[in-house]
Amino acid sequence: MSPKRRGDVDTDAPTFESLLATKEIVIFCGSGGVGKTSVAAASAVAAAVHLGGKVLVLTIDPAKRLADSLGLEGIGNLEKRVPDEVLKAVGLEPRGELWAAMLDTKQSWDELVLRHAPDEETAYRILENRLYANLTARFVQSHDYIAMERLYELHESGAYDLIIIDTPPTRNALDFLDAPARMAEFFGGRLLRWLTLPYRVGGRRGARVLNVASRPFYQMADRILGSQFLQDIAEFFLNFQSMYDGFVTRAHAVERLLHDRRTSFAVVTTLEMAPLREAEFFCEQLVDRKFDLGALVLNKTLPRYLLDDDGARAATAMCDAATDVAAPLARSGVAGLEDEARDARVLRTIGESFRNFAVVAKREGELRTEIRNAPDIVVDVPSFDADIHDIAGLVELGNALLRRPTAPDQGRA
Repeated sequence: MSPKRRGDVDTDAPTFESLLATKEIVIFCGSGGVGKTSVAAASAVAAAVHLGGKVLVLTIDPAKRLADSLGLEGIGNLEKRVPDEVLKAVGLEPRGELWAAMLDTKQSWDELVLRHAPDEETAYRILENRLYANLTARFVQSHDYIAMERLYELHESGAYDLIIIDTPPTRNALDFLDAPARMAEFFGGRLLRWLTLPYRVGGRRGARVLNVASRPFYQMADRILGSQFLQDIAEFFLNFQSMYDGFVTRAHAVERLLHDRRTSFAVVTTLEMAPLREAEFFCEQLVDRKFDLGALVLNKTLPRYLLDDDGARAATAMCDAATDVAAPLARSGVAGLEDEARDARVLRTIGESFRNFAVVAKREGELRTEIRNAPDIVVDVPSFDADIHDIAGLVELGNALLRRPTAPDQGRA
């Protein structure tokens, strides 16, 4: 089956726009503080506006910046449409629909239990168990595993042409990939087999039919935890293990989906040393695990004109000739330029600032050439004058990602 194509983009050319046009799932990963949530949301806005179709952005990061930037009062597990009026207010006529959701771990776990439990009685025994809320909220891999379940469920519904996922920071994103296997491993692990053995062998009320090797473990567990607490744990996991086959089956299905040609990963980073090295690590992991590494987004980069030789000469000339240039400025009659000495200081500061930024831009260029495991699509996104916190900022960022000009009546004023 050929990849899905949206809009009138040339999908033969490897661009970020063609990636959004041909994939059904794009998963954004990156370390904290690199603007990953904004890039994911801006990509969804750009896809809905320029490519059409029904686009959903799902954030897994617990931070709630997405709802604020999209102008929504609040989003949760249930997908919520961004009104066309929000986009039209910044000069856009969207070709498609933009939807947003934020993972609600508790609600998603409840739905998972109701779906996979062998019967309704077992499901409600799990949901009403006093350990359930704590374990599903705090258990290692719980958040990541349920995110995979939610992604699979949304894709299987067929309701969306493109699903964009905003994941937690990079190292956690690796947990996101490993979550299905680790969850299955936990529920089939030795510790739980030991905890539940008396109840599997001796009946629900816990007859102590134990072999000699395991008896000391239970004696110690009874003293530390208490027999009633141990029984509660065992009964909970016995009920939970009734869903084990469903977990394993779904985990394999999710893994196939993540490796499917319809799914791609985009790694977001800045050209600062620490996040860039993390991005390289994650790119390497994706390639080694045979996932599709679709794009690398270099966010908050300095403009290329800082590397221009003519610009460097102009900055040097401004510093050297500041006093000479300041004299006619002071006599120009322009308000605020009356003080010649102050004007000279400002001119020198501007020239020196340009040269300092040029040094940083040169270093960024060197780092860019050193990037390992870079995909075919590498997108430079410039630093903006202000933080992106609203739909207008997302429009401007989305245009930068797609390398489309921002019209005068679009984006921020």
